[in-house]
Amino acid sequence: MPFSLMRKERDILAKYDVLIIGAGPGGYVAAEEAARLGKKVAVIEKKSIGGTCLNVGCIPSKAYLQHSHWLLSMKEAAKHGISANLEGIDFEKLVRRKNQVVSALQGGIHATFKALKIDYYEGEAIFDKDKTFIVNGEKISGKDVILATGSYPFIPPINGIDSAAYLTTDTFFDLKVLPEKLVIIGGGVIAIELAFAMKPLGVDVTVIEVAPQILLTEDEAARSIIRNKLKALGVRIFEGALIKEVTSQAVVLESAGTQEFDQLLVATGRKPKTKLAEEMGAALTERGFIKVDDYYETTLPHVYAIGDLTESYMLAHVASMEGIKAVKAICRRAEEPVDALGVPRSLYTSPEVVSFGLSEEEAKEQGYDVQVEQLPFSFNGRALAAAESEGFVKLISERRYHQLLGAVIVGEHATDLLQQLILLRQAEGTLDQVVDTVFAHPTISELIQEVAKRIVQ
Repeated sequence: MPFSLMRKERDILAKYDVLIIGAGPGGYVAAEEAARLGKKVAVIEKKSIGGTCLNVGCIPSKAYLQHSHWLLSMKEAAKHGISANLEGIDFEKLVRRKNQVVSALQGGIHATFKALKIDYYEGEAIFDKDKTFIVNGEKISGKDVILATGSYPFIPPINGIDSAAYLTTDTFFDLKVLPEKLVIIGGGVIAIELAFAMKPLGVDVTVIEVAPQILLTEDEAARSIIRNKLKALGVRIFEGALIKEVTSQAVVLESAGTQEFDQLLVATGRKPKTKLAEEMGAALTERGFIKVDDYYETTLPHVYAIGDLTESYMLAHVASMEGIKAVKAICRRAEEPVDALGVPRSLYTSPEVVSFGLSEEEAKEQGYDVQVEQLPFSFNGRALAAAESEGFVKLISERRYHQLLGAVIVGEHATDLLQQLILLRQAEGTLDQVVDTVFAHPTISELIQEVAKRIVQ
């Protein structure tokens, strides 16, 4: 192509009402919302549509956790008279299934974009000026811009870490061969989920956490259950560990010896990708996130930031809701920001752990007259019949009006169970309404009603 024609093509400017940088759960949901509200929308994505959650996070990890759940179910069934022989694990086939799930969901987003006439650009958005970007040589601008560029794995400055060909949560699901010995540095949600996913597949798993305990953000009783379950599975756990150095084949601990591996996973949190926002001139918070107001607008007029870029929970469902609220602000239908106390926080282990709202300690600190009640899953007929009696339901309530302040559920399908409590809070209901509701029998959800009765009585 002659240079003059190439130059002319680059000068063509594609203009949109709403331009979104990033096609993760924040970006693509925001795009769909904007299109449904009548806006001309474009999305720019550097890598794969669906972002971290769909491609290397929420969805792949849940696919692998399901594989492990099937294996654990076989072992549980054997205890109760149903015997089956495990002839082997075809990891390549498990990987193909994971890829098929991801591909199907990617296809669904593309189909929705097409139906809503959302233009999709695959390539890196390079800042030009104002609200204009260059993608693959083409200039694209938006009257309003939503930054949804997500986050990247944080790698701590551990002595010798660069000598190891370590995996991160962004690269872990590229593995084509099942590891023999997997060492995981990190004891947060992602690290523990992947420990649960790998151990039942026959992988020798070691978790190394420098904090005093794993899962420090979770309820103490829930943390204890998960720790004991990991140990029962045969996972080695080192808490409060001091890492002396990392070599190409081992993690050397100050007082617990050498932990050898053929694969090392570093899962120690994530950092926001703020480079593009900084190039545009957006201000950051003291913690390095993009500064936004209650409507997710940055310090730059008509430029918004959502998801992992903001100082909120790094969760896909939070990013999606923030995207919707940013679009509504753009469309002059502004709403209150996402209520952090109404956000479910899930750990998809076996059993699952999920919570929302205030803990007992937080509620007391805020001046509430707190009442806390709890019952184990073993109290419930359906849980006993299904051999899923490990766990509990804990409700944190305000004593006078029985207003629900928070909850913790540990058990199978806990995340699904919690949603009814979040809906109760969203509707400004009280636990009296839970008590007065007819629950199907036998169901696990009856346990929530039984705990509520102890508060309301």
